[in-house]
Amino acid sequence: MAASDSWISAEADWLGDRAEIRADRDCPCLMTSAEHVFDILRHLRDAPEYRFEQLIDLAGLDYAEYGQDEWQTEEASAAGFSRAPAAATSARYSFANPHPPVTQNGRFAVAYQLLSLSHNRRIRVVASCASGTWPTLPSVRDLWQCADWYEREAFDLFGIVFEGHPDLRRILTDYGFIGHPLRKDFPLSGHMEVRYDPDLRRVIYQPVTIEPRVTVPKVRRGQDHG
Repeated sequence: MAASDSWISAEADWLGDRAEIRADRDCPCLMTSAEHVFDILRHLRDAPEYRFEQLIDLAGLDYAEYGQDEWQTEEASAAGFSRAPAAATSARYSFANPHPPVTQNGRFAVAYQLLSLSHNRRIRVVASCASGTWPTLPSVRDLWQCADWYEREAFDLFGIVFEGHPDLRRILTDYGFIGHPLRKDFPLSGHMEVRYDPDLRRVIYQPVTIEPRVTVPKVRRGQDHG
């Protein structure tokens, strides 16, 4: 942790075992759980020594298949990069043979980016969602009203439920959209497509008609290709 960020370690006795302090490249980071995140954020906002008055951003995180990779790209030969012959992740999605649902235990989290105008400091708080049918966190709209749309966006794109939010509904995707498009196991082609039907003379929704595939980089070597 940089010397300029040592303030969080020196003043963090109140955290106890509710959070872990980590040193990120741009600012200090607190790792916590759904049980403690609201109290921690409220203290960071209200305590005179912190005064994080602004919630700059709130973003969902999906750790499904974290660290797994289909591509072996540590070195390249005249034949180009690896062609990823084995389907190891949900990126290789097939409607005919879909991957089983990725376990949600510890899969989802939310990152809160805070700014203190009083002390010219930034901090990131990452809270793991409570596991269950839906990943869940308490809403922080009562702390920062700007969290209203941020939480709706995280719900729309990741399916994270914020308990206590007064109007938790989709904000970016279309009416009747199926799934949450920033989840790692969501197919790149989606589940539904929209087209104009000349017979019905209107726009209709129908199941997607293209098969998802992983694009493969093409590398050509030789005299004719530089």
